[in-house]
Amino acid sequence: MPDPIYLDHAATTPVRPEVLEAMAPFYGPRFGNPSSTHRWGREARTALDEARERVAACLGASADELCFTSGGTESDNLAILGGWRILRAAGRKVVVTAPTEHKAVLASVQKAAAEGAVERMLAVESCGTVLMDDAREQITDDVAIASVMWINNEIGTVQPIAELAGIAKSRGVIFHTDAVQAFGKVEVDARKVPFDFASISGHKIGAPKGVGAMYLRRGTPLEPLFFGGTQDRGRRPGTENVAFAVALATACELALQERETVCAKYGALRDRLEAGILAKLPDARVNGAAGMRAPHILNITVPGVDGESMLMALDLHGIACSGGSACQSGSSSPSHVLDAIGASSIPGASVRMSVGSLSNEAAIDRAIDVFTKLALKARGTVAA
Repeated sequence: MPDPIYLDHAATTPVRPEVLEAMAPFYGPRFGNPSSTHRWGREARTALDEARERVAACLGASADELCFTSGGTESDNLAILGGWRILRAAGRKVVVTAPTEHKAVLASVQKAAAEGAVERMLAVESCGTVLMDDAREQITDDVAIASVMWINNEIGTVQPIAELAGIAKSRGVIFHTDAVQAFGKVEVDARKVPFDFASISGHKIGAPKGVGAMYLRRGTPLEPLFFGGTQDRGRRPGTENVAFAVALATACELALQERETVCAKYGALRDRLEAGILAKLPDARVNGAAGMRAPHILNITVPGVDGESMLMALDLHGIACSGGSACQSGSSSPSHVLDAIGASSIPGASVRMSVGSLSNEAAIDRAIDVFTKLALKARGTVAA
């Protein structure tokens, strides 16, 4: 069997060798607790403080505006619930988001609603882009926090975050963006875009799973989710994971240094994959194609093919992708993102393929061949 092909970089990425090397000493001789005052603790504290400064710099921020977390989900929860809970007493009881958000955001909004928040959903176009006129109408002075993700994790839609953040700022509304898929693909700079909170996750950019960060603009109110310590200025108490903080800092710096080069490479590979599939399956539909898309994500629906069966067949042929399937068999729930943009009504296999560090032209060409043959076989057209 040929070498396997990994086309699921939007789900997670391999840990970079440079990252492993940077974090390794903190599992050995530099094992100290950064809250301790002895030499081992001071050494760990220095490394943690440096890592915080490095990650913050990558976001155009100061060190005191950076909070380490366990990843994107925790950061999203902290931003939305922490922002809502502290502002509800001031009469700002509305939370605004979009139906295409990551479940970490949608579930946080639902939790806020259970606590008394009023939930508002922004309208989106068929490509997934938020309708700006609707945003202007719904982000009003009774809103506590508005949250819109920078790049959609399923279809790759790039949202107009600068404009949305500007609307929120003009109304005194906290604005949060889930930048998990965005960092390393577009410029995420707090000096240039007036977002108040931003979430990033290490395992999307070559750091280990279990580490992320949240940017908090200085002066923005926040109620913590955890209690019991003074770490991270009380915003996220608990003994810090120094090794992971160093890993995230290293991964962020590398992602920033390489962004233009890798985005050009990923965009070319994604376009090659998309064109190759459409050439052989002309009735396939690229979800989100009419909007601005990130360079690394392709979400495509093939009518007349069962989604789960397609993913299983791809896996058996050594190709890793992910779903979000509007599945004709009804054996899986349609993706909430595809449902929100009206793309789940046509029965078929909706597959997300995302390129990254393990991708090259040879792998893309084999993926095109296997994917199209499997689809045609499923339709009974030709044998794979």
